[in-house]
Amino acid sequence: MDPIDRLLRLAAKAGLAGLERSVSYGTPSIKLRGKFLARLKDDTTLVIRCPLDEKDMLMAAEPDFYFQTDHYVGHPAMLVRLEAIDDARLTARLEQACAMQAAKKRR
Repeated sequence: MDPIDRLLRLAAKAGLAGLERSVSYGTPSIKLRGKFLARLKDDTTLVIRCPLDEKDMLMAAEPDFYFQTDHYVGHPAMLVRLEAIDDARLTARLEQACAMQAAKKRR
């Protein structure tokens, strides 16, 4: 299954409205009402928004799924191994990314 199709299917199943297929940095992505949520870094890796205060904890607790490269240090995004992560964890990450955008919009 196309990774973006997988994300959109999970988002719909979780009741996350307003997500749309897009392009970011020349790669397929998902946006929430025009705002970045996630994009493919390559065929097996997803870049997804993540609160900085949770990012290190998630990467330490589940390094099989979550990691970062030097480029993402200090940025509210982390990398996800798409072939390793299950749908429940990926859905949780999508929900968190949506919550971040909603909080940002309220500010």
